[in-house]
Formats: sequence, C-alpha cells, structure tokens
Amino acid sequence: MDTASEPRLTAPELSALDGVRMRRNAARTAAYLRAISHPVRLTILCRLAEGEARVHELEDLLGIPQAAVSKQLARLREEGIVRAERAGKAVVYSLADDRTRRVVLTLYREFCTSE
Repeated sequence: MDTASEPRLTAPELSALDGVRMRRNAARTAAYLRAISHPVRLTILCRLAEGEARVHELEDLLGIPQAAVSKQLARLREEGIVRAERAGKAVVYSLADDRTRRVVLTLYREFCTSE
C-alpha cells in the first residue's frame, strides 16, 4: 500500500481537533457512510457520478421496480446526498455536491476496477 500520497495531519492540526470535535465529526461521517452503504444506493450514486438521471433510467439500470428505486432515492435525498429537480413531468436526480462524487469515484477506483 502506497502511503506516500495519503494526507497526514501535522502536530498543530492534531491539537486543534479535540476529542469532542473528533467524535462529532466521526458521528457525522458514520451517518454519511451508513446512507451510502446500501448496494442499490451505491449503484445509484455511481450512475449519478456520471451525470443526471431520471427514475426510469435508474430503474432500467438496477432491474428493480420503480417503487424500490424511489425509496432509495428518498433516503439519499433525506441525507442531502442527491437532489431532485423537476423537468416537465419528470424528476431529474443528481449528486448534491462534489464531496459525494469524489467519495464514489474513490470507491469505484478501489473496488470496481478489478474483480
């Protein structure tokens, strides 16, 4: 494992992160990871990392009923991970921010590029 490219905290940065703040950040991060850790939600996020998608596109990709896709999208919306915008009669979904795009792309590189 190449650790040369991994970011390291300096002593002043470490001292600035007190235990309370670290626990709060850890709890927030754990909630985020729980929200994306479902296989269907991860697949949706991988697709949205490529660009916007409508429910029927995700339904076709996943091979599951529209209601199941909508349920997973609702969870991702509640967590602020994806956003929905109305385009006529359709709803278009996209990633809410670049943080999720970076996380998903990192997971893809680490776990999906080789079997």
